[in-house]
Amino acid sequence: MNKQIKLAHRPVGLPEKSTWNFEENPIPAIQEGEILVRIDYVSLDPAMRGWLNDTRSYIPPVQIGEVMRAGSVGEVIESKHEHFKEGDFVYGTGGVQQYIATDGKGWVKVDPELAPLPMYLGTLGMPGFTAYFGLLDVGKPKEGDTVLVSGAAGAVGSIVGQIAKIKGCKVVGIAGGKEKCQYLVDKLGYDAAIDYKEENVREGIKQHCPKGIDVYFDNVGGEILDLALARLAMGARVVICGAISQYNNTTAIKGPSNYLSLLVNRATMQGFVVFDYSKRYGEAAKEMAQWIQAGKLYSKEHVESGIENFHDTFLKLFSGEKKGKLVLKVSE
Repeated sequence: MNKQIKLAHRPVGLPEKSTWNFEENPIPAIQEGEILVRIDYVSLDPAMRGWLNDTRSYIPPVQIGEVMRAGSVGEVIESKHEHFKEGDFVYGTGGVQQYIATDGKGWVKVDPELAPLPMYLGTLGMPGFTAYFGLLDVGKPKEGDTVLVSGAAGAVGSIVGQIAKIKGCKVVGIAGGKEKCQYLVDKLGYDAAIDYKEENVREGIKQHCPKGIDVYFDNVGGEILDLALARLAMGARVVICGAISQYNNTTAIKGPSNYLSLLVNRATMQGFVVFDYSKRYGEAAKEMAQWIQAGKLYSKEHVESGIENFHDTFLKLFSGEKKGKLVLKVSE
């Protein structure tokens, strides 16, 4: 049987367990030109919360009754497809389930000998590509720049800061809790970290970015975005990647009031979606794999087990109970 998590209703605020239904259905049979993938791991990302809303966005919402959308990595166990064979390991959008029959479009082969499978959902997958293109193509850091990263201990932020260090920047991270802040500095090589739970973020930014912020990579939105805008350097670039502080709001989203800093400092604020760079994923994967092999880039995956534990694991995205990339093992 194929265990699946399907959307039951659209949540208001933080999703409850009843937002999804747990089902067991027969493993699908494949047709000519298809493959059957046993999904081993699925990616849990903050963007999944936005996919639950029936609103216009960069991607259609998950429909009621559909398997919950998620990036997936697993093994081809049956093939009637000319480009995939039994035993291939593949990455694609398979959803939160144990098996999927697919025509292979959007699926790519991965090599478990080069990197553990969960890494293809993190540093060598969508979060890593988000960090790579968001920082390098949108943020355009230069050697000596001061780069501020919010959500700095998360799947994207932790990679952003390390790439900025590789490029010769001073890097300051914002994260929640003393342990995460020590992790940023001691393990990931950040120059400084600000604990938004215990410190005054305004004063922390002022202290660690005395000449202003050249690149602000924003994963959280809300008040912290506003505080960063107030400390921009001339010609700064603000990269809008996400706004996790706002995703479960039951009231209107809080926008920036300090936006005139963009005018005063001739700065730019640009949003981006990683899917726009899909034709260049190979470029990012190759360079980041080289950095990993050279010991310049550290990859951290937080792996939980059991498809039945999807809801509790999903909530860790918003509670801060993880470091690095959150992954759920769904195979048995």
